[in-house]
Amino acid sequence: MNKGYRKIIHIDMDAFYASVEQRDNPEYRGKPVVVGGSPEGRGGVVATASYEARQFGVHSAMPSKKAFQLCPQAIFVRPRFEVYKQVSQKIRAIFRRYTDLIEPLSLDEAYLDVTQDKLSIGSAIDIAKQIKLAIKNELQLTASAGVSVNKFVAKIASDMHKPDGLTFIAPSVVEAFMEKLPVEKFFGVGKVTAEKMKNMQLYTGADLKKLTEEELVRYFGKPGRFYYRIVRGIDEREVQPHRETKSLGAEDTFPYDLEQTDEMHAELDKITHTVCERLQRYNLQGRTVTLKIKYSDFKQVTRSRSFSQPVNDKNIIFSTVTQLLADALPDSPKIRLLGVSLSNFGEAVVRSRKPDLPGQMELF
Repeated sequence: MNKGYRKIIHIDMDAFYASVEQRDNPEYRGKPVVVGGSPEGRGGVVATASYEARQFGVHSAMPSKKAFQLCPQAIFVRPRFEVYKQVSQKIRAIFRRYTDLIEPLSLDEAYLDVTQDKLSIGSAIDIAKQIKLAIKNELQLTASAGVSVNKFVAKIASDMHKPDGLTFIAPSVVEAFMEKLPVEKFFGVGKVTAEKMKNMQLYTGADLKKLTEEELVRYFGKPGRFYYRIVRGIDEREVQPHRETKSLGAEDTFPYDLEQTDEMHAELDKITHTVCERLQRYNLQGRTVTLKIKYSDFKQVTRSRSFSQPVNDKNIIFSTVTQLLADALPDSPKIRLLGVSLSNFGEAVVRSRKPDLPGQMELF
């Protein structure tokens, strides 16, 4: 690792929705709380479960009926998304005391680049400690933080010592950390690819590291180039601030340019799935579907299609964006980013909501 590393923090709130409910309702504290649809209703889904409920095996995206079977003493609470959004805005206000380079991933997590922090504190670890303390003192909530040299490692680190954790992966141990990481934790490794890797006796980053870049590309296509770099601790994706708009969507910047249509469709399928989860979480349907494309030369285009009736069905949205993609692609495409969003929202439809979606010490 060179000395010109960035200082990245990933903040992830602990059981966010459930923690807000426990904060606002003292009678819920210390008890299993499940935020989501009622177990008596049709299609109810767990949005978030408190840590007390998680001890019984309850987790996000689980059907509410299953959650009730696992933990019949749980308190089921309807989501209050407007409240969660207001709390999220207060959390981001705390972030802005230290940096403007904030990339929210959802209401309850974000990346921060504090390489040059506003208060000239200098230490990303100290900044993470101050942020966690401010959240606890001002909002009576806890957050976990991961601190490292890039987004990939910081995000993994934030999940290592939940709740109320702070994990630092030092620059000098990033490679060793990546060598121990299971292959299914790597960016872009889904169930099929993970199974293929394990059939090849590739179980950890150390196993991947034994292969040359050419071999990784031969076995796994263009993602192989990313695997070659990330297992060596190299992730150059920047923290990308963006403003909230009157639309709901998701996008992803890829670690390598996409050139094959099947790769693009696979990524669009994942992005569309995320968008549909968020639409259902907020009880929203949109009349306008928009596809965002950024090419390798950073040229950016958007293509939209509007419907006479609002939609939030994944199959409809996916078929729409794939058609928009086909109409927009040049002969030799090289795509670095794809995004899908819905706008022109109609009235909300009442239905169940889906969920939200330490190394050695160095001067860091």
